[in-house]
Amino acid sequence: METIKAYLERKRDELRLLNGCLSSPRHVPCPRSVDEVIRAKFQLTAALRAEHALQDWKATETSWSATASPTSGPFTFSYDYQRADLKVNGPSFYEREPGCSSETIYTASGMAAISALLFAATRIVASADMLVLPGSYGETLELIERFVPDLRLVTLSLPRSDALAPAGAPRILLLDSCVSAGAFEAALRRDGSAFDLLIFDTTCFAGRSGRIRRVLRWARRSGIPVVMVRSHTKLDSLGAEYGRLGSAVFVGWSEEGAEHSLSERLAAETRDAVRLLGGAALPAHFPPFVGTAAYWTSTRRRVAAILRNGRHAARRFARELEELSAELHFTHGLYVTLRSRRCLDEASARHAADAMSHDLGRDGFPIRHAGSFGFDFAATEWFHNATTHEYSVRVAVPDLPTELWDDLAAAIAGWWRAHQSADGE
Repeated sequence: METIKAYLERKRDELRLLNGCLSSPRHVPCPRSVDEVIRAKFQLTAALRAEHALQDWKATETSWSATASPTSGPFTFSYDYQRADLKVNGPSFYEREPGCSSETIYTASGMAAISALLFAATRIVASADMLVLPGSYGETLELIERFVPDLRLVTLSLPRSDALAPAGAPRILLLDSCVSAGAFEAALRRDGSAFDLLIFDTTCFAGRSGRIRRVLRWARRSGIPVVMVRSHTKLDSLGAEYGRLGSAVFVGWSEEGAEHSLSERLAAETRDAVRLLGGAALPAHFPPFVGTAAYWTSTRRRVAAILRNGRHAARRFARELEELSAELHFTHGLYVTLRSRRCLDEASARHAADAMSHDLGRDGFPIRHAGSFGFDFAATEWFHNATTHEYSVRVAVPDLPTELWDDLAAAIAGWWRAHQSADGE
């Protein structure tokens, strides 16, 4: 259990890390409340972005100045026109796995990364089966269905763990970090040798999560080439949404073989896809506070707090909202979803999320209607399950001290129960 005092001391360390990246650090007193933490964090990151623009004024889209040398903290960049050939040197957002090599291509967002990768895959693995888990990210599935028809979507039947029947078409497994814990575990019990490629969306796992290491080791045992795609806007910027940034990391094992050749070809095609689709990353969106020991300590502690709070919330909602809980056990543990007694669509689910945040925020709780997760406040938004096509309300668990979060979770349960009368009013 984290006390308010311990929480504020931890947040002071995060603010010191951000403030230390400014060329002229400000006086930032130790915060006295959650609201002060949120305000100071977003103000400091805004100041960092502004400072970047002032210092790198020569680093334009057309790179006209020979003296420009754009940087962002530990990251250095080189590029020509429109960043089509962007090269990035800097720390990894992941923990290095022994015995493997990797190549990283940065993009303007997580969706830009997986879009470029999927388009590239059709150049190499034509007419493949794209095997997905129930509950995979809806926009990824929509992208495949609408724009990458050469990849045939096949939803895996879980929790069965028997081997897949032989097939003529290549098989690509899309392992998404936003699925339920049961689906994720069932996938890793399968024989990985049945797959020709693993695309692993790690967005909902911390960069040094043990689950990422576990998946990589499973893939290595099975000899599967791996590409990790990620949005860095979520868990990698200390909850401050520093900028839109994504990446695709092509993992190669030390043993030479066909999988190594496939990874290299995929990386080359993806680089071309990023160039031609205009999806290159912006140097200004690389957080300058990444990579230090203090950064990893802060990230580990805040993600641990979110996961701890998530377990508390799941237990409370299972007890108090048993019939009104949609999914309480996502494999990432970062949010839960609540269902209504009446059928929700996108508009009504959005309205419910907004109303709950407004009412509880008016009562003084740190909760916002926001379409993301990993903040210092609770975030609510509509949620669409692309497998069941049902709409619900997502409650993203915040990085808050234990007692305050328990009070807020109780208020959420009470509000949701009170607004679920039999007639749906």
